[in-house]
Amino acid sequence: MILVTGGTGLVGAHLLYELAQNNVKLKAAVRPTSDISFVRKVFGYYATSTDADNLFNKIDWIRADINNVPALEEAFTGVEYVYHCAALISFDPSDEKELRKVNIEGTANIVNQCINHKIKKLCYVSSVAAIGSSIKNNGIDETAKWNPEDDHNDYAISKYGAEIEVWRGTQEGVNAVIVNPGVIIGPGFWDSGSGKIFKKIDNGLNYHFPKVTGFVGVKDVVKSMIQLVNSPVKNENFIVISENLSFEKVFNSTAKFLDKPKPSRKLKKWMIALGWFFQKTGSLFGLKREITYDSISGLYKETNFSNSKIKEYLDFQFTPMETVIEETALIYKNEN
Repeated sequence: MILVTGGTGLVGAHLLYELAQNNVKLKAAVRPTSDISFVRKVFGYYATSTDADNLFNKIDWIRADINNVPALEEAFTGVEYVYHCAALISFDPSDEKELRKVNIEGTANIVNQCINHKIKKLCYVSSVAAIGSSIKNNGIDETAKWNPEDDHNDYAISKYGAEIEVWRGTQEGVNAVIVNPGVIIGPGFWDSGSGKIFKKIDNGLNYHFPKVTGFVGVKDVVKSMIQLVNSPVKNENFIVISENLSFEKVFNSTAKFLDKPKPSRKLKKWMIALGWFFQKTGSLFGLKREITYDSISGLYKETNFSNSKIKEYLDFQFTPMETVIEETALIYKNEN
């Protein structure tokens, strides 16, 4: 029996689709308020309506928040393997406590259940945000050390704290692997995460910015997770990125495949700073903040990551990002 947490998110939904095709017994732990219809929608991207229904109906849905320990006890009954995808993603400083509660305390609860139920293997979805900043000639790799003195945002701190909980579990007998994806591109969630790129380009985005970071397709993330769990590899973490690209290039590719104009104007630092000022002021009245002062300079940094470790361990072949963006854009156009 396999348990997936965070099954209604981008990674979790695509993971459930791949696992459901393998005829394994499958549970998905979701919050009581989660809308599982989004998962069925994702299944419909890749299968006929009948096949999508059949695969979707194989999942045993368990209403269990990862901070609800009694509910987790029920969810873990009979489980042998766990994919922990549930997380809160936010860059609003006001969400610091919630980030710690969901990402760190929630992961600690999952790890404790893995210990108690003698789970054979745990796969945790982290982020390149939790990787240190020691740069080598071929980019940042898994040996980079986390420096607490560096300027980390609350989300990165919470993901690093969650990884510490997973490593604690390995000291108590749990076999675990951690994947650290970059920016994940994939279809279905157009109002959150990278899905917003497609919606904003479609609506006529005018600005781009030069930040360079690692990008990866959601199907490659899922494929790497399944291969790692099914392999002898244990107690290792892996950066999962296909290519290091600028957001300008990603925006331009998205515009090309959506048949929309490319964003032609470079976003200046003063523009972002002005946006930060208005959001900072608006936060006094309960408005959500997405820009922090520290994130302004980050939009102009170049951060290259190395994917050599997972290629070496699994002989893994990544899908080119141009192909990922094209496939995602086609689904977006069909749906919209």
